[in-house]
Amino acid sequence: MLKVLLLFALLLAGIVVGPMVAGHQGYVLIQTDTYNIETSVTGLVIILILALVVLFAVEWLLRRIFHTGARTRGWFTGRKRRRARKQTEQALLKLAEGDYQQVEKLMAKNADHAEQPMVNYLLAAEAAQQRGDEARANQHLQRATELAGHDPIPVEITRVRLQLARNENHAARHGVDNLLEITPRHPEVLRLAEQAYIRTGAWNSLLDCLPSMAKAGVGDEAHREALAQQAWIGMMDQARAEGGSDGLKTWWKHQSRKTRHQAALQAAMAEHLIECDDHDTAQEILLDGLKRQYDDRLVLLIPRLKTNNPEQVEKALRQQIKTQGDRPLLWSTLGQSLMKHGEWKEASLAFRAALKQRPDPFDYAWLADTLDRLQQPEEAAAMRRDGLMHTLQNNPPQ
Repeated sequence: MLKVLLLFALLLAGIVVGPMVAGHQGYVLIQTDTYNIETSVTGLVIILILALVVLFAVEWLLRRIFHTGARTRGWFTGRKRRRARKQTEQALLKLAEGDYQQVEKLMAKNADHAEQPMVNYLLAAEAAQQRGDEARANQHLQRATELAGHDPIPVEITRVRLQLARNENHAARHGVDNLLEITPRHPEVLRLAEQAYIRTGAWNSLLDCLPSMAKAGVGDEAHREALAQQAWIGMMDQARAEGGSDGLKTWWKHQSRKTRHQAALQAAMAEHLIECDDHDTAQEILLDGLKRQYDDRLVLLIPRLKTNNPEQVEKALRQQIKTQGDRPLLWSTLGQSLMKHGEWKEASLAFRAALKQRPDPFDYAWLADTLDRLQQPEEAAAMRRDGLMHTLQNNPPQ
C-alpha cells in the first residue's frame, strides 16, 4: 500500500510541478445539462488521484471490518472446540469409572466440534447401549454413519457390537459377513465374528475364520484349538439332530481323512454314537483311532461301550499294553471290560496291575467286586478299606 501511494505522489508531483514550471497547466471543460465544470489538467489529475486514495481507504476499512468478523467467528469456533476437547477428556475419565450416563452426555455434547466427531458419537452410542437406552444409541450411531464418509468400518463394527449386546445375533452375523468381505483380517472383526458364529451355530464359518485369526494374532493357539473343537462338535450335534445316528455317520464319511484321524474328533464322534445307542460304530471308530495313535480320550470311552464283540476290545487293549507299556488306564479299562462278561480272575489281575502303578479308589472298588466273585471276602474287605483310606487321605473331611 505504501509503495502505491509513493508512486502516485511522484506521479502527482510530475504532473503538477511540470506544467507549473512551464507555465502551461492546460484547460478541461466537463459539461452536463445543468452544470459546467471547468478546471485545469493538473486539477483533474489531482481529483482522480484523490478519488483513488479514497477508494483505497474505503477498501482498507471494509477489509478490517470483515477480518474482525472472521476473527470473532474463529474465536467462537475455537472456544467450542476447546470445550469439546475438554468434555471428551472428561468423558474418557468417566468411562474408566463406568459412569456411562455421563460418558454419553459428555461425548455427545459439542461432538460436532470435536477433533473426531464420528468417534465421539460412536462412544456415545456404546455408552447409551451400556445403560440400556437403545433409542439414544441408535440416534448416535445414525449421526456417526452420516459422518463416516469413505471409512464405514468403525461404524459397522460398533453396529455389530451393539447388535450382539441386544442379542440380535443373526443381524450381527450378517454385519460380520459384510465386514469380513471388506477387511478379512481385522482383529476386532474376527473377535466379533467368533461371538456371532457361535451364537448362531455357524460352525463352518467359524472354522473358516480360524486361519485368519491365527495370522491376525487373535487368541492363542490353545484358544483357537478349543474353537475348532467346539465347531466340530457343533456340526456333529447338527448332523445328529437332523438325521440321528445315520445322519451322523453320513456326515462323518464326508469329512476329510485328516479330520477323521484327529483323536479329539474321534472321541467326540464315538461319544455321539454311544448317545445314539450305536455302540458298534463307536467301537469301530475308537479301535481304529487307537491303532493309529494312542490317546487317553479314546480309552476312557471304551467302558461305556455295550459291545457284541468284547474279545476284539480286549485284544486291542492288550496290544496297546504291549506297545505303550504298563499304563494304569489301560489295565483298569481292560479289567472293566473283562468284568462285563464274567472273567473275574483275569479282571482281578488287570486291576492289581493298575493299582500297582497308582492307587485309585475306583480300581480298589472294582477289584473288591471281583474278589467277592472269586470267594475271597477277606481280601475284598481289605481292598475296600484301602480304597476308603486313600479317598480320606486325598479328600480330608472339613
